[in-house]
Amino acid sequence: MSMGNGSSAPPASEPRVVIIGAGPTGLGAGYRLKELGYRNFTIYDRHPYVGGLAHSFQDENGFTWDIGGHVMFSHYTYYDQCFEALMGDDFTLNDRESWVRMMDRWVPYPFQNNVRYLPKQAAFECIAGLIKAQTGRGAIKSPAEARNFGEFIDAVFGEGIARHFMRPYNFKVWAFPPEMMNKHWIGERVAVIDFERALRNLILEQDDFGWGPNNRFKFPLRGGTGEFYRRFGPKLGLTEDGRETPSGHIKLNRAVTAIDVDTREVTFNTGETASYDTLISTIPLDVLCRDILRGRVPDSIRETAARLLHSGGHMVGIGIKRPCPSTKSWMYYPEDNCPFYRATYLSNYSPFMTPDKDCFYSLLCETSCSEHKPVDKDRIIADTIEGLINAGMITREETRDIVSTWHYYADYSYPTPSVDRDEILSVVIPWLEQRGIYSRGRFGMWKYEVSNTDHTLMQGVEVVNRLIRGEKETTIGVVYQVTQDGRQAAIHERSERAGSGEKRLRAAPGAHPELKPGHAGELVMEKPTLDAPEKIGDLDAGPIGEEEVGVGEGA
Repeated sequence: MSMGNGSSAPPASEPRVVIIGAGPTGLGAGYRLKELGYRNFTIYDRHPYVGGLAHSFQDENGFTWDIGGHVMFSHYTYYDQCFEALMGDDFTLNDRESWVRMMDRWVPYPFQNNVRYLPKQAAFECIAGLIKAQTGRGAIKSPAEARNFGEFIDAVFGEGIARHFMRPYNFKVWAFPPEMMNKHWIGERVAVIDFERALRNLILEQDDFGWGPNNRFKFPLRGGTGEFYRRFGPKLGLTEDGRETPSGHIKLNRAVTAIDVDTREVTFNTGETASYDTLISTIPLDVLCRDILRGRVPDSIRETAARLLHSGGHMVGIGIKRPCPSTKSWMYYPEDNCPFYRATYLSNYSPFMTPDKDCFYSLLCETSCSEHKPVDKDRIIADTIEGLINAGMITREETRDIVSTWHYYADYSYPTPSVDRDEILSVVIPWLEQRGIYSRGRFGMWKYEVSNTDHTLMQGVEVVNRLIRGEKETTIGVVYQVTQDGRQAAIHERSERAGSGEKRLRAAPGAHPELKPGHAGELVMEKPTLDAPEKIGDLDAGPIGEEEVGVGEGA
């Protein structure tokens, strides 16, 4: 059917698409729908703004803050094209300078490549443990034998690196013991090093810090990370200052209270309802299944989804009336002398993140929390300031120059890749999709390894391409097989987009497919005729970025 009928109303034959959440995933889905000429869709969000966890805030003192240490890098040509179209030249280009702070000294990132900066005894313990582990003499003989992330750490890095850095750092990040986490999420997020290279670096006193994909990264010139996502709003019907319009595709200040899987109707806290044929949801998957879904929902689905684990995060911004004392980008903190696992010189990302770049600088500090790692929210600002003193970031005298503090608590900050996560997803995701509900995004798909902002935006784009163009989703790393009972089951593989920096083939755009109602009102797309494939895809350097772990960990 033709999408361009000249009418202002969506064609009656277009199935109704409802998108819950105006973060990167929802915005990506809406942007792609509109790009394809589809009009019968609406994005709803509980906040009065778009961007979700990628939103930025300006405080009353003129400092701009992000919800975590975001940087703008991409594994996708499409994402790059969006950034270019929406941001133009309004961005800075920054060279990454990241460090580990421990034992009262700075160690270049990544830690495991640069143990020569440690005191001699600690450096020896790290190298000796690494050699023992990588020659099969450790407690865990090989990474293949590791049953969880904790055993993976021991098998790859050995006792010294595990004790001094990997275990304490990762507990500070995840707020869960590493034995509760699987090893499959890691991909290239941990820089694995062979002992000969580590020994060479130590003896020859060589630096080794070029690893990682975000050696150079973009950042919006004004407005923080959120400025990029704010600019999706006017493309989808908001005014430039973020207000709704009657004909727009975004509705704000509407929190979902119920979704009836039988009648396919969403109810909001305003009393409004919205019917759908297809629902794209970014609601945390455990909340969606346990608290939101109504109708014929088996207890087993609610109970299975409720087993998913997550951590919360306290973001604390400290604005200081002094010129910035460092050129560093972000720093990692494995020790318990400070509550935060990472601090970012946010003012180094752009000259407009403070009231005056020559007179002020800003630090953004991130602290995780869970039932395994409680945090006193009433003391987190004071504890952060004390931690900055303990870690040698500021002096007690300099605290008199703190002119602004900012605190944001994200109750859902990190989707924990628990040992049974993929088993849970393999049950819950197909059940939802059989009912026209596509759960995507950082907490919709719960796959931390593909939950940076470029990954999550592309999850929205790719699910639309799947629904309208019949294309395979590549980012989420999920394939389906028909089981013996005839139902689809999900198999979670390592996501293509989370891994290598290889160029990949993807079909170039073909003719817009015919859209027709399918079983139970779902979208079913006739497969388009595709042109010859073209090379698109990753940057040369690979995937880590906002959240590098091991020390490779960044949001």
